[in-house]
This record gives sequence, structure tokens and C-alpha cells, in this order.
Amino acid sequence: MERVWEEVDDYFTAHLAPADDALSDALAATVAANMPPISVTPTQGKLLHLLARMLGARRILEIGTLGGYSTIWMARALPPEGRLVTLEIDPAYAAVAQRNLARAGLSDRVEVLVAPAAESLRTLADARVEPFDLVFIDADKASGDRYLLASLALSHDGTVIVVDNVVRKGAVVDAATTDADLLGIRRLTELLAREPRLTATAVQTVGAKGYDGFILARVTTDAGSP
Repeated sequence: MERVWEEVDDYFTAHLAPADDALSDALAATVAANMPPISVTPTQGKLLHLLARMLGARRILEIGTLGGYSTIWMARALPPEGRLVTLEIDPAYAAVAQRNLARAGLSDRVEVLVAPAAESLRTLADARVEPFDLVFIDADKASGDRYLLASLALSHDGTVIVVDNVVRKGAVVDAATTDADLLGIRRLTELLAREPRLTATAVQTVGAKGYDGFILARVTTDAGSP
């Protein structure tokens, strides 16, 4: 079935999310730099782009830059005065992302902060930056619950938060797990369940990256929302 999933992904990518030079070059540069092949797929990148457009997002926060492939998809949805802040712990990865963003003509609207994400999130909170309209969390899963709480403090009523890679081939349901990433996802899910300022759902996915999924949450001041 995995081969079928990939073929279906390829079909929809060719018709709905075709690559251009900037996107292709970003993926190629990521591979050339021996970075892990964990960028979002083209259809997932297009989904993030569409979410940003549907929200009319002016400010986007990304936690986990890698080579900047998803960054390009989201930054392209911003208006000329829009701003995307992306957080990356690895200086080498950040340098690749910055070159990819420059080739895509997006350096003027994207800021790459190089430091552990928790540190950068504290810096943003201390600076009292304008809240973000869309948050994409795609960094280490062990810290996912902390990233979610920090993102909530940087959000406003109506902010949408997307958390990637939460299904892990179904392993997320293993209550006896000792895996740090799975434990982080489970803590994040439990936090979502009890946090009245967030309403969320999870979507399972199959495709070129196998069996996984994402969480989609909305910040709300109405505790009675479903």
C-alpha cells in the first residue's frame, strides 16, 4: 500500500502542487547538505499555504526550519507587508534555509532565529511581539507540549496552530511507551484536551512520508466552543 500512497501523492502533486525552481532548489539544497529528508511533502506545503491564505495571515510563526521548504510555502501566502518568523536550532541548517529563502525572493519577509526553540520563544514573548495568526510546530516532538504553551502565549483569538508528525505510524496510542518523542506528543494531546483556550482535532494521513498525521487547533476565548 505504501507504493500506492506515494503514487497518489505524486498524482495530486503534479496537478495541484507542482514544483517550481525555488521549491525544487530548496529540496535539492537540503539533500546536498546531508540534512534529514523530513521536509513536508508538496501537498502538505500547499495545505499550509492555503491555511495561511484562508486566514488572511499577516504574521506566521514556524518552529523548526530545516531547509526552509515549508517556510517558502507559507511565506508566499503573506501579503507584501507580512512577516514570518522561523526558529532553527542548528546554525548550518539555518544557513541553508536562508540561502533557499534568498533564492525564492523571500528574505525581506522571513526572519530566521538561530537558537534552541524554547529560548527563541522566550525572547519573542519578552519582546511582546505582535501575536501570530498561524503557528506551525514541526520541531522535536519531545518538547511539543512546551512549544504549544509558548505558542499560545504568542497567539490571539482565532490563531490557528498546526502540529506535524503526531501519529508516528500509529505508535502514539502506545500508553506504555518510553520514547521521548511519543511521550511529548501524548503530553501535547492531553494539554489540548484540558486547555479551554484551544479547540483541536487530529487528522491521520498517508502518502509519500508513510503513515502519520497532524493536529489542527484554534485559539479561542470562548470556553464553550466544541
